[in-house]
Amino acid sequence: MLGLSEDTVKLVPYTPEWDRLFKEEKARIQATIGVYILDIQHIGSTAIPGIVAKPIIDMSVAVENFEEAIICVEPLIQLGYHYMGENGIPRRHYFQLGQPNRTHHLHMVEINSDDRERTLLFRDYLRQHPEIAQAYASLKHKLADQFGHNRPLYVQGKSPFIEEVLAQAREESKVTKTYPLNLTRTSRNQQDNNFKTSC
Repeated sequence: MLGLSEDTVKLVPYTPEWDRLFKEEKARIQATIGVYILDIQHIGSTAIPGIVAKPIIDMSVAVENFEEAIICVEPLIQLGYHYMGENGIPRRHYFQLGQPNRTHHLHMVEINSDDRERTLLFRDYLRQHPEIAQAYASLKHKLADQFGHNRPLYVQGKSPFIEEVLAQAREESKVTKTYPLNLTRTSRNQQDNNFKTSC
């Protein structure tokens, strides 16, 4: 079952149902704004098989241009989404579905944005390295026990692990050249912080 209140950290075991629910919502979104968007990806921990996650489906919706993507806001509101502006992350249109318990988060960003690249890099690295994914799950359990009603501290506690994984993934991608890496340190640090709440 999906849904979690704003300030609560609750982790549940992975279920393949999350992939089905993502695909259902993806179809709804494509049917509504498909002409304006380029891609929809399932992100966050519900997109990583075998690990615990908050029961909220996170989605990255790629667009060509942030300003022009404002045309998508009203159709998504008609689908039931609540539009929250950039919500602390520059050049992102952020939406939540479900009130008061959120079931879906939609992050609409430009297709070549640093935030999108990092989000997909982290997700794919954990998918490809189950042992690291399980270490991440263990850390999340520990933090949820400590900060079950303090989401900022829960997110903060994950930061060192996430940064370490990203650094390792970047090193490996220098060899495979799967992801662009010509990013400044400042840009990296800022964008690393942008997607931690969805993981």
